[in-house]
Amino acid sequence: MYVCLCKGITDTQIRAAVQEGASSLREVHASLGVASQCGKCGIMARDIVRESLNDLAEADEQLFYAVS
Repeated sequence: MYVCLCKGITDTQIRAAVQEGASSLREVHASLGVASQCGKCGIMARDIVRESLNDLAEADEQLFYAVS
């Protein structure tokens, strides 16, 4: 879905930026330009960044398990 209509940025692009190493809305803003025009997409973009970071953390946790 489109998150930033001014720049034509989708949630998929934001998630991809996080997977490529962006760890904050500021970094996604720098790479994609999200929330740089009217700013109405900022909250939604921030939520997608946080969700994506949580998903990455959960995926990393699943890679490790206790050995007894």
